[in-house]
Amino acid sequence: MIIVPYYNIVIVPGINLFFQNNYFREVAQERAETGKDIACLMLKENKSRETMSPEDFYPIGITGTIEAVDNEGNVKVRTIERVNIDTIEVTADAIEVTFSKRPQVEDLTPEETAERFENVRAAFARNLQNSPIGMIARNYIQQWGSLGEMVATLSDRLNISNEEKYQILAADTLSEQTERMEQAVYQYLEADKVRKEAAEAQESQNEKIYREQAIKKQIEFLQNELDEMHPENISDVRKFEKKIEASGMNETAHAEAVKVLNRMKQEGKDGHEYGMLYDYLDFVTSLSWKKEEMHPVDLKEARKILDADHFGLDKVKRRIVQQLAVMTLNQKQFGSILLFVGAPGTGKTSIGQSIAKALGREYVRVSLGGIRDEAEIRGHRRTYVGAMPSRIMDGIKRSGVSNPVVVLDEVDKLAKDYGGDPSSALLEVLDPEQNSTFTDHYMNVPYDLSDVLFVCTANTTDTIQEPLLNRMEVIQFPGYTASEKFQIAKRHLLPRAMEEMGIHPEKLKVSDSTLRTIISDYTMEAGVRGLKKRLDTLCRAAAVRLVEGNNRGISVAPGQLQKYLDSKPLLHDHMLEQKQPGVVTGLAWTQAGGEILFIEAVFTKGKGNVIITGQLGDVMKESVQIAVSLAKSRFPEKAELFEKNDLHIHVPSGAVPKDGPSAGITLTTAIISLVTGKPVSPKIAMTGEVSLRGCVMPIGGLPEKLMAAVRAGITTVFIPVENENDLDEVPSEVKKSLEIIPVHMVSDVLEKTGLC
Repeated sequence: MIIVPYYNIVIVPGINLFFQNNYFREVAQERAETGKDIACLMLKENKSRETMSPEDFYPIGITGTIEAVDNEGNVKVRTIERVNIDTIEVTADAIEVTFSKRPQVEDLTPEETAERFENVRAAFARNLQNSPIGMIARNYIQQWGSLGEMVATLSDRLNISNEEKYQILAADTLSEQTERMEQAVYQYLEADKVRKEAAEAQESQNEKIYREQAIKKQIEFLQNELDEMHPENISDVRKFEKKIEASGMNETAHAEAVKVLNRMKQEGKDGHEYGMLYDYLDFVTSLSWKKEEMHPVDLKEARKILDADHFGLDKVKRRIVQQLAVMTLNQKQFGSILLFVGAPGTGKTSIGQSIAKALGREYVRVSLGGIRDEAEIRGHRRTYVGAMPSRIMDGIKRSGVSNPVVVLDEVDKLAKDYGGDPSSALLEVLDPEQNSTFTDHYMNVPYDLSDVLFVCTANTTDTIQEPLLNRMEVIQFPGYTASEKFQIAKRHLLPRAMEEMGIHPEKLKVSDSTLRTIISDYTMEAGVRGLKKRLDTLCRAAAVRLVEGNNRGISVAPGQLQKYLDSKPLLHDHMLEQKQPGVVTGLAWTQAGGEILFIEAVFTKGKGNVIITGQLGDVMKESVQIAVSLAKSRFPEKAELFEKNDLHIHVPSGAVPKDGPSAGITLTTAIISLVTGKPVSPKIAMTGEVSLRGCVMPIGGLPEKLMAAVRAGITTVFIPVENENDLDEVPSEVKKSLEIIPVHMVSDVLEKTGLC
């Protein structure tokens, strides 16, 4: 007997069946003969002949007889009866089984069976009425002789599992078996009906969509024709539709813009929100959303541009060139956020323009001075009346590109109040890990700021919050020496002032000595802003004379400056001509640069009080207390002098507030000079804070202080030992003009000044 394994087919007794099983065809070619008996065994899982085992077969099979074998090896079988599989053995060569009959209860008459089959076949025929192959299919189903043959033919299309197909064979009554087969066919017909309805609905929907698309294309074509004929009459909606599609927005921004555009359509021009919606769309479509290509930077050309625009500032320029080189190697925005710190007029903001020129990018300046509201950084929400985008995004829009150089001016003047903390909001803008998805509240969609080169400026770092300061790399602008100011005035400021006033170079001659006099006598700053104002004033006065008829030209000598500038020379503090006990020269830092100041101390009859005048702040008042204690501890024999007298300490220019941790050594030296009665040379100046242990501690603003010392005629300066490294930032001509002595202890100063 031939054993035929099969899978996922419905086989019942009394039907004709064609097998196309590969394994059976191999057997049939060798052993199949008409009239040969076979046994069909159903597999639980579809397996190859080599991997079958006894456990893979269901316990009920069916027998049959081979009725025909065609040339292709397909076998026609007539099934006979169900059998129970008693034993089964699977070997490499064959499958051996023993079985016993499993009778089925014939609880339906032949007439009932035929009637139910006809009902099912009629339902099947109705299902094919509107099918393109309906006529062919109806002829085919007429060949089915029973419900079993129908189900066997449809086996691979029925929506039932292999297990459910086995249960049809396993049904012990004819009625149960028939009912299971009917249910399987009706499920198939219903599923087929649903598929057809879904396909028809989809086809109908597609037709509707295609029709709508065709109509839209026609409308768009006609609208384009009208727009070309009458561009002045193009509607706002149509204008924004074009701008949105051409903008290259990201998906989120595009969806938001389309949403707002649809609202604007619904509102109409008379709607109360139309203006707000129009402004929003005008803003987001005016932004550049396209990522700009990173071009390599010519470092030689960049150096030329920086040198041409700014004299001096060698350390600053070197750091900028390094940043440009790193960006070129990475082919993207990379590196620290640069923070330029220095006095007004030292070129912090204007050097941002030079960076933009060197990179070939657009330049944008955003002033942050006095900002208190966080919305100035993040934007206002559109629900508020008068909502506006942030200053950052407004600057990006003005630039017209997505990668400008943005100078954030005066970050040290950001304030904090009930409107939020702008410094914290600025963190997201500057952080390269976050700003690629920066979301302005007004826009309400992310915008990529990672390609923007941010440069920040400040006069001091003292008022910048620590988290914001940590995001940036501080680069100090120490201010200009007198010779540097002279070169800046001669090369840049004077030619620019003459050009702005319309004065031909041949009509106005300003000698070098005149420029040096303006610098030394009419300005007192670290930068060149005041110098520019003086040169502008001089050129305006010269312009008046030229217009009044002086065609021969004008030459300005130093002695004529008071007349041209309409002001008197400024009074700088210069070193004292005579030395006296209790008076010592100190050095101070201001936002306008360095200055010298005199510490004056005197004893008056009293009860040991310490009197402080000159508008000293809390830090300097504490320095006075430390200085007094140091003097008392070093000269205990002078205790009676402190007990029977009041010590009066004064810092001149009493109307000017003064504070800072750098006057300690000057105060101590002045008091000890008073106590010992020994004067300190007026050519000596000093700076540094002191501790009760007598240590001289480091200070800031050393370059500016040393420049002030040179300007005042000082020849020797004491500085804290720990500030020696800061001398690298001091111009060489300043260091050549001074004897700079690093000191560690107060005793070092006293020894070198002859006070001990």
